[in-house]
Amino acid sequence: MERFESDDIVRDLKIAAPSALLKIKYNTIELQPGQVLTPTQVWDQATVEWTASPGDYYALIMSDPDAPSRAEPKAREILHWFVGNIPGNDLSAGQHLTAYVGSGPPQGSGLHRYIFLLFRQQGKHEYNLQVVSNRSRDGRINFSTADFVKQHNLVGPVAGNYYQAEYDESVPKLHASMNQGN
Repeated sequence: MERFESDDIVRDLKIAAPSALLKIKYNTIELQPGQVLTPTQVWDQATVEWTASPGDYYALIMSDPDAPSRAEPKAREILHWFVGNIPGNDLSAGQHLTAYVGSGPPQGSGLHRYIFLLFRQQGKHEYNLQVVSNRSRDGRINFSTADFVKQHNLVGPVAGNYYQAEYDESVPKLHASMNQGN
C-alpha cells in the first residue's frame, strides 16, 4: 500500500503500511485510496469488507490526523469510528464503542485524510473505552492510533484505505449535532 507512504500516513500515524486494501463503500462510491470525497458524500456510515481468517477477531479504527489542519495538526488525531471484537468480517456483530461520525473539517483548513485501519486482535479483548455516541466528542480528540494499538496489543494493520475531504455546506450541521452531547 504505497499510497500510505507517499501521503505520509505511515509517518504521521507512526504505524506500518497495511498489507491489504480495505473495501470501503459509501452508497454507490467504492473508495479508491486517497480519493477526494465531500463531507456530504460520507455523512452516513460506510460499508466495510475484508477477507477474514476463520476464528479471528478484528478492530476497525477510522481517524483524521489533520485536525485542525494538515499544516498544523495540533489535535492529531480525531477518532471518527471504532469497532472492536469483530468476529471474522461481520462488522455488525462487533463491539461498537465509538459511533461513526463523518467528515467535518473546518472551513479553510484544506484537505484532511480520513484513514480506515483494520487490525487483528489476539482473541476477544476488553477495551478500556466508554461507549461514545455520534453526538459526542468525548474521547475523540487527541487520539493516537499507534498508542492504542500498542496498549491493546493489536496486530497489523492487516488492511486499510482512506479518503480526503475538505469543508462543504454540510459541516455546520454535523458540528451542531455533535454539540448535543451523549
